[in-house]
Amino acid sequence: MFRKILFPSPPPILFFPFKFSSFPKHRTLLSLSPNIIPHAPLRFFCLTSPMSTDSRALRTVSIPAADVADRSDLIRALETSLGSHFSSDPIVPTPSPLIVVISGPSGVGKDAVINRLTELRRNLHFVVTCTSRAKRPGETEGKDYYFVTKEQFLRMVDQDELLEHALVYGEYKGIPKKQVRDLMGKGYDVVLRVDIQGAETLRRVLGQKAVFVFLTAESEAKMVERLVDRRTERKEELLVRIATAREEVKRVSSFDYVVVNREGELEKAVQTVEAIIDAEKAKVRQRNAVL
Repeated sequence: MFRKILFPSPPPILFFPFKFSSFPKHRTLLSLSPNIIPHAPLRFFCLTSPMSTDSRALRTVSIPAADVADRSDLIRALETSLGSHFSSDPIVPTPSPLIVVISGPSGVGKDAVINRLTELRRNLHFVVTCTSRAKRPGETEGKDYYFVTKEQFLRMVDQDELLEHALVYGEYKGIPKKQVRDLMGKGYDVVLRVDIQGAETLRRVLGQKAVFVFLTAESEAKMVERLVDRRTERKEELLVRIATAREEVKRVSSFDYVVVNREGELEKAVQTVEAIIDAEKAKVRQRNAVL
């Protein structure tokens, strides 16, 4: 393939008598022998063709010893011998914006986990859901929900403005498409908060384009305690929510991940969701969410 000529002094020379036309333009082939003196600068004689493959020019490149050379000089010598500059472009492309769907039964702390997540991750934005239900104490328009009338909501459905919508406990809930598109168009990850029914609809719409996280309490008893402590439902509503929750926990197998939000361990649950997002971002085959 090539002949190697080594000299103890002056510094060793490698000679490449190949036919240059068989290789790409402006490329230099180098082969280093383990017998080469390690502290001596290397000189390479290469046949190159900066103008055309028909003419030949003899070029000498001297590479200083790595343990004593100035870094900039060594890098320039390496670039010269390789025939190209080292690129400063990222080796790995920027990860695609991610859609994170967080769902689970009532009383498992979806709002608390999402609020903490968006505080910690500046590139993660919560998509505010539209609902026809009345505003609860402490809720803020445009932050917790967009509160609309049933007539306004149905008009949005007719105009195909919602990514998904459902009738939940007698009230409508839905996710505006425009919000999701606008945020992802700016490169942001988005987190969606939906009930189990909404998550199933999104799975049909998005398939594997989004990551689905099932959030749950550590036990049924703890989940009921949280529902009672909210003081936002009448006894009839509590019975419906508890019965519904018992059925919803059976749907966990349709999700990608499950996270337990234990009493007093909110930070641990949030860290687990963060780890899920980081793992998804590190995947070789990214989820490509296009709406």
